Amino acid sequence: MLDRLTLDQMRALIAVAETGSFSAAARKLGRVQSAISQSMQSLESTLGVELFDRDAKTPKLNETGRVLLQDAYGLVHGADALRARAESIANNIEPELTLAVDSMFPNSILMETLRAFGQAFPSVAVTLFTEGLGAAEQRIRDGVARLGIYSPLSTAPSNDLEWEHMMTVPMIPVVAANHLLAREMPPLERHTLEQYVQLVLTDRTPLSQNLRGGIVSLHIWRFADLGTRLEYLLAGFGWCNMPQHMVADHIREGRLKELALKERAGIELPLHVVYDRGRPPGRAGRWFINELHRRLGSV
Repeated sequence: MLDRLTLDQMRALIAVAETGSFSAAARKLGRVQSAISQSMQSLESTLGVELFDRDAKTPKLNETGRVLLQDAYGLVHGADALRARAESIANNIEPELTLAVDSMFPNSILMETLRAFGQAFPSVAVTLFTEGLGAAEQRIRDGVARLGIYSPLSTAPSNDLEWEHMMTVPMIPVVAANHLLAREMPPLERHTLEQYVQLVLTDRTPLSQNLRGGIVSLHIWRFADLGTRLEYLLAGFGWCNMPQHMVADHIREGRLKELALKERAGIELPLHVVYDRGRPPGRAGRWFINELHRRLGSV
């Protein structure tokens, strides 16, 4: 019997509940009152329960009706979402935007862009992986993520991945203000840095194995994520190179100190939008990329 339920009946039930009468529901839906009454009678017959208290002059939802009204809302909303998603796919809008973003990327810019994205594409689901080193690229190569924002570990052109430059992140050497290294007389030479623990990033993918770029110290502590490394940096466990935007407030407020090195050229980390050439971004993904460019350009 339940296969005779229709979305038209659900919408009519919701309209009656929201307007307070069959006649008002009919006006709202652009139908005659008798059609609404017949639809409600058919719904009650199909369900085998009464939904309205008809003792009053105007039929009102009874307790059963009020409970089943919530299910009606769920069915109608689900059908609307299915229709909207199907229309999006037909218009080359991805049903889901899956991102693998290096933790070096400014989180405030990412959040602002995703907030605007949610308003522009409300039916597109978003999955966000925050990664480090080779993990973001691994997500792309495994087909888990559609778009990546990271610094490719290899500078050689790739046959299967497309790169679009997004931004360059300045990296600066820092240490906790109460750390012994902060008391050394600048400019600091390499042999001085070698004596102190350096906090470096690592990941569990094979893509970053054997990479030692930026490692100076003879004593190394490794961390799998940037946030944890920052906590240990602030706690005085060692020194490291950090994205300037992540430590600027800590330096200004006296928690961290930027190190003046004798032989330090400017270290910059280029971040790119990366995607599989066989799966280029659709309209939603391209909108997201363009919006990131726009917001970064205004910073």
